[in-house]
Amino acid sequence: MKSVNSVVPTSIASSLWSNRKLILNLTKREITGRYKGSYFGILWSFFNPIFMLVVYTFVFSFIFNARWSVENASKSEFALVLFSGLIIFNLFAECANKSPSIILSNVNYVKKVIFPLEILPVVNSLSAVFHAMISIVVWVLFYIIEVGIPHVTILLLPLLLLPVFLLITGVGWLFSAVGVFLRDIGQIITILVTALMFLSPIFYPITAIPEKYRTLLNINPLAPAISQAREIMYWGTIPSISEYLIYLVSCSLFAWLGFVVFQKSRKGFADVL
Repeated sequence: MKSVNSVVPTSIASSLWSNRKLILNLTKREITGRYKGSYFGILWSFFNPIFMLVVYTFVFSFIFNARWSVENASKSEFALVLFSGLIIFNLFAECANKSPSIILSNVNYVKKVIFPLEILPVVNSLSAVFHAMISIVVWVLFYIIEVGIPHVTILLLPLLLLPVFLLITGVGWLFSAVGVFLRDIGQIITILVTALMFLSPIFYPITAIPEKYRTLLNINPLAPAISQAREIMYWGTIPSISEYLIYLVSCSLFAWLGFVVFQKSRKGFADVL
């Protein structure tokens, strides 16, 4: 049985550090296992974002002739701005959709008393971050081809991904624990994630939302990260430091909450499974 000390904030870092080699090995297995048996293997992690970026460019720039800001902007602007937001959303969606089944698909680990179950959602998050990084590389290459050398602010991207990583890991801990006891949560999450995609400023700028409704974005956990990603990746501006710190603290608190729920619930996993 886990003691109260097992859910203090420092216990998260302690668990991750003591199990770092196991986390790394499981992450590698998770990434390579996704493409096991396919002809191109891990190259599919490059092909998928390339294909999607080409589709977005063709559909929005040539068919709909969409522009994000000014009329004389390049045809690829909308695709680049759109894809930068989708990178953040896809990172969240991959973890959220998979979270309810993390424990259910690893029942053999539950029976092992000494296995640190809390690292499984972390492995899920790191795998999603890997694929997000591949998408970022594709975005940068496309930006170089269409626009030129990226802004130096893109070097701030790891700092931006830190609170997002905390958010998706917290989601992993929370939903994987709930998913053991409530099997319907997977279907619910799928619906909510789909709704969140259209309720996030991905396909439209925040300025397109009527001002009286913009405050609703404050309850959207992805809105700050999507806006900040566009600022540092495409517009070349530094986001508000105060807003970033508030977002970082909020995601940290949510991650700790998810960890607490997971650790308090894990003692009942074996009984249910």
